Order: sequence, then C-alpha cells, then structure tokens
Amino acid sequence: MEKIKKTDVEWKTQLSPEVYNITRLAGTERPFTGKYNNTRETGTYDCACCGLPLYKSTTKFESHCGWPSFWDGAVPGNIVEKVDTSHGMRRVEINCARCDAHLGHVFEDGPAPTGMRHCVNSASLNFRKD
Repeated sequence: MEKIKKTDVEWKTQLSPEVYNITRLAGTERPFTGKYNNTRETGTYDCACCGLPLYKSTTKFESHCGWPSFWDGAVPGNIVEKVDTSHGMRRVEINCARCDAHLGHVFEDGPAPTGMRHCVNSASLNFRKD
C-alpha cells in the first residue's frame, strides 16, 4: 500500500478542526458525543483522512464505553498498532495504515471471536451505507 504523506498545512486545509485534532494530533472526542457511537446501519467505516476502509458494521458492538467499538478491522493490514505511553499509561494506539491517522486504542476486553475492542473516535471515520 502506498503511504499518503501530507504537510501539516495540507492536513489543516483538508480537515475540520475537530478531525484534524483527533486524527493528526491524537486527540480524543468526549465519550458518548461521537456521531457514530449509536449507529446501527449496515455499511463500512472509512478513514476520515484518506478513505481507506477500516471497519465493517458487522464487527461493531455495544461496549458501553462511549466510543464506537469494533472487534476487528475490515481488511487485514489497513489498521496498524503502536505502543502509546502518553498520560502515564501503556496502551496500544491504532492508526490508519495508509495515512497514519490516529483512530483510537485497542484493548483486550472485547467479545468473541477476537476478544479485542477497537475503541475508535467517530471523528476519525466516515460511514458508507451498503
């Protein structure tokens, strides 16, 4: 996959202030405020920065954590993980593999079949109905 690399100025021009803060500066939206937290429609969640397919609605579940949660990504390799030691914690950050947009974090307390919970900021996603 070819990486998308843009300058900070290019990202600021392309994205809303909220999407820029979350995806480019690793911000976090307040819990229970994201536009996709309660979405139940069938479709695909794409990266808000580059359009890469990241999650399918069939893997979305209600985690009661305040952010959209998925037990797996849509396409192997489209989501990358890295260690995040900010805020005095050790977590696993998830990013878009094509443009490195910050999506959220992944935790090992999700449902079967993976046992994983991808806790994702709504602002890092765009939804396409099937």
